[in-house]
Formats: sequence, structure tokens, C-alpha cells
Amino acid sequence: MTDEKQPTTIRTKAIDGMMSDIRYKGQILARTNKLDSAISASGVLGFTLGLIIAIILVIVPVMLLGGI
Repeated sequence: MTDEKQPTTIRTKAIDGMMSDIRYKGQILARTNKLDSAISASGVLGFTLGLIIAIILVIVPVMLLGGI
């Protein structure tokens, strides 16, 4: 009877390992989707602030050097 239970135990461990991998990949996908949603939601604000900062970093030195 011990011989019959070993293959079942091995198959169960293999299935448990696969299920663990599937859960892990599902968690990664969920986190990635949350991150993408957060970036999309704040993307316009971030782009606007970045553009303003870039313009300031370009225009202020030109003004200080007397270019404008």
C-alpha cells in the first residue's frame, strides 16, 4: 500500500508547486495592474509638473545670462 500512495503524494506536491507558481504570477499581475492604474491616473499631473520644471531649468539660466 505504501507504493500506491507515493505517486499520489508526488503528484500532489507537483500540483501544489504549480498552484503556488500560478498564485505568485497572479499577484505580480495584480500589482502591475495597480501600478499602471496609478501611473495613468497621475500621468497628466506628473507630465505637467515635469514640463514646468524643465522649462524653468532652461529659461531661468538663459534669463540670468542675459539672453532674454
